[in-house]
Amino acid sequence: MTTLSERISQSAFDGSRLRVVLLLDLHDGAQNQFLEAYEHLRNQVASVPGHISDQLCQSIENPSQWLITSEWESAPPFLAWVNSEEHVETVQPLHSCVRDTRSLRFSVLRETGKTVTSAPEELKGRLQASPRLGDGIVRHALTFTVKPGTEKKVAKILSGYTSPSARVDEHTRLRRTSLFMHGNRVVRAIEVQGDLLAALRHVAKQPEVREVEEAINPYLEQDRDLNDPNSARVFFTRAALPAVHHVAADGQHSAELTRHALYYPAKEGCGMALARLLAKQDEAAAQSPDSPIASSTIFQRDDIVVRLVDMTGKLEAQPALALGMSGPRKAATLARLLAVGEEGVSETDKEMARFLKHSAMELITDRNAPPES
Repeated sequence: MTTLSERISQSAFDGSRLRVVLLLDLHDGAQNQFLEAYEHLRNQVASVPGHISDQLCQSIENPSQWLITSEWESAPPFLAWVNSEEHVETVQPLHSCVRDTRSLRFSVLRETGKTVTSAPEELKGRLQASPRLGDGIVRHALTFTVKPGTEKKVAKILSGYTSPSARVDEHTRLRRTSLFMHGNRVVRAIEVQGDLLAALRHVAKQPEVREVEEAINPYLEQDRDLNDPNSARVFFTRAALPAVHHVAADGQHSAELTRHALYYPAKEGCGMALARLLAKQDEAAAQSPDSPIASSTIFQRDDIVVRLVDMTGKLEAQPALALGMSGPRKAATLARLLAVGEEGVSETDKEMARFLKHSAMELITDRNAPPES
């Protein structure tokens, strides 16, 4: 009998097929408009590399409820598609038809019966190797840029907000919010126990959060109108920075942990490869009992890669490990994927420390939800 690792692990890079489930609740009388929009979407997505098949289903109990399922060769091609500007424009016609949506994504672990006939032979056996151990936490991030020269004003606004209620509903609770800046880029990482979408909607409705969002509006590089549902939807769709990998080491670190975020500017088209390399490094580090890193989460969208680490000791104590560059030639491999200038990143301690200092994001606020009474 195989013993499963007790490490907490989440990953889009295990190579297994992906099943995407989209639940939709349509406005009354919008079925025909929805079907027209879906036909356009279906034809577009059919030509996307990595897409295998999709199905459109209508509830037999409530005709306003619909289900779209799609299968993909693996998670990376789907994530590249769903985070693209092409996808934002393609799904735009659907929004006027839909009252509510929920998107779920699953790696295929087991299957019974015939596989999809259109799938290439080499994909039919590509299943998740073994179940991963979860911790009941959903991790997500949002990122956006502010106008150069306004960084200090924005940081002051974002650090001074009043935390909303942590309890969303009976099953959902906000666990932690960490906010960082790197130059004029803002990254807000959140941890949710339960339903991520319910938590995001809950937070957006809170007056203290709405006040902060309105206060930073004049400083944003991308215009938005929070009173216009379509404008707000497009902004937050483009701001989404999904977690593509998370790993927590076996056991508990006895020393107090500190949270850091590192920003990795990838070369054009290299964001996914960079995130995959960092994920592989973090998986290896999690198996070392001497590693100061208790957990790491990698967020990636296009060529934006952010790595969040909880660790003991100082970030600069082991620059290579902190950067995910430890091991022979890892710095050279990483340098080929980074947009860091012609000088690249060498494996010398001095250069590692220099790049670490450049990559480290400024912590604006880090808030844990108080325990429930």
